[in-house]
Amino acid sequence: MANTESLFQKVFGSLFSKKDPAAEKKRVLKQIAKNLSKTRYKFYKHSSGQALPSLAKFFFEIYKAVAPCQIAFNAQQNPNAYKMMVIDYSLTEAQKQSIEQLSEESITSLSANMPFDQLKNKIKEESEKLAAAFTTEKSEQIDALNSKLAYFKQFCLFDFYFLLKKFDSSMQEHYFQTTPDFKAIDASYIADDLKDFLTVAWTIPTVSDWSDLIQFFKTTRGTEPIKVAHWNKIVTRLSQMKQAKIFEMIIQLATKDPFYEASIDEKREFIVSPYIEKVRSEAISTVRKLENEQKNSKIDSLLSQIFNTTAIFATKHYTEEGSEVFVKRGLPPYEFAKPLNYLKSFLIEFVKKDVRELADLVLVRGKWTNPELSQQMSEAYNSIMEASEKITAFDNKHNEEGGEFGIKFKTLLPRCERDRESKNILRTLINDSNATAKEYVVKTTKQLIVFAKDTKSLIDDYKKLPRAEMLTNWKELERFAEHPIEELSVDVYKKIYLFVQLIQSFLGS
Repeated sequence: MANTESLFQKVFGSLFSKKDPAAEKKRVLKQIAKNLSKTRYKFYKHSSGQALPSLAKFFFEIYKAVAPCQIAFNAQQNPNAYKMMVIDYSLTEAQKQSIEQLSEESITSLSANMPFDQLKNKIKEESEKLAAAFTTEKSEQIDALNSKLAYFKQFCLFDFYFLLKKFDSSMQEHYFQTTPDFKAIDASYIADDLKDFLTVAWTIPTVSDWSDLIQFFKTTRGTEPIKVAHWNKIVTRLSQMKQAKIFEMIIQLATKDPFYEASIDEKREFIVSPYIEKVRSEAISTVRKLENEQKNSKIDSLLSQIFNTTAIFATKHYTEEGSEVFVKRGLPPYEFAKPLNYLKSFLIEFVKKDVRELADLVLVRGKWTNPELSQQMSEAYNSIMEASEKITAFDNKHNEEGGEFGIKFKTLLPRCERDRESKNILRTLINDSNATAKEYVVKTTKQLIVFAKDTKSLIDDYKKLPRAEMLTNWKELERFAEHPIEELSVDVYKKIYLFVQLIQSFLGS
């Protein structure tokens, strides 16, 4: 009879719940409360909806245990510091030596006596050696320790004090001489705190051996922030409560949401590969920095020898400063602004004076035994002289006030941030300008090299006097020369040689 009555109750209860969701919800909550009451954790009183002092005492004991860890973690604000500590702690002596070889100090020392090509190969070899030392097993061990530390840190940094102060408003932070006078409170008042707690508590690995983490602290910090036995006890208790869904049931009852489930985001971070890449990229960056410093030093030295200054301002519009507005918008800069600037200055200050003086002597008044040699030198000279006007005209095209390119740049720039087509047109125009600038630099430099080689041949020929072979009237030319011919020729050759070195610093050859 009892079984039959129970069956009828279930049937009618089912029919009733379908018609009345509120009643079903109430029934489920009642069952949750019943299930919670059967556990050994007396943290919640369903009849009053209160969280009991025993719940606060549970959190207080954890708070007291992890407080030293909390203080230590809060003292270190750099989020990456502990990752680096884990890696440093896990490195072998051989790995430490490889990392030392890739340090800025070591690379700087090596660069003083080693060509950069050789230095780059050494950096590559050391990087590969370092990566090979981190076997899959080794990497997994390091990543596992880091994950364990991250979960532990996240748990320790939970704001236990904020939660506990709701049970006793007079409680003092990090004061454990006496147990606070905790009172029963409305459970809904701490529902969100409990949800936050589960996001850190349920990520704690419950089956891990924590001795390696405690040893890590002992080695790196010289102390154990918490005894491994004490921590294992906390983990065991959390595991039991997680399995019994104690906190979930309290939250369900406090929020009257029988369908609440804890949302846990267990992210595992892999730190070994990024670390190796960081060491490698920093080493490469150091080499590049040193190489650029050496290059800039060389450039400054060449500028001083050629122009007696490093401040050269020959071009007006196709300049580094003029292209800053492009770079800010993600567009290419005037890539050859510096070499073009130096070339124009060289043409104005040196070619049109000293080179012209030499050319007037040997090409206009000189009597050549081989007209073909004269023709080669003459063509190179004429090409060099024409370059100056071409570069000036090219530079003026970039003037915003009337320049062919400058007007387009001025018109398109305001649109490029919202109009992709305008940006693409600008990029094409800038690339075209750079291609033209490079052509002027490369072509004129090649002609300067031809002129310099022929000048060197003339210097050698002049030294053969009176048995010169290329020119037959050196003595006659001496009467027309404003400066001693050999001195003028040597100066022209040396200046062109230095200038070619300067331009090669930008062209990479």
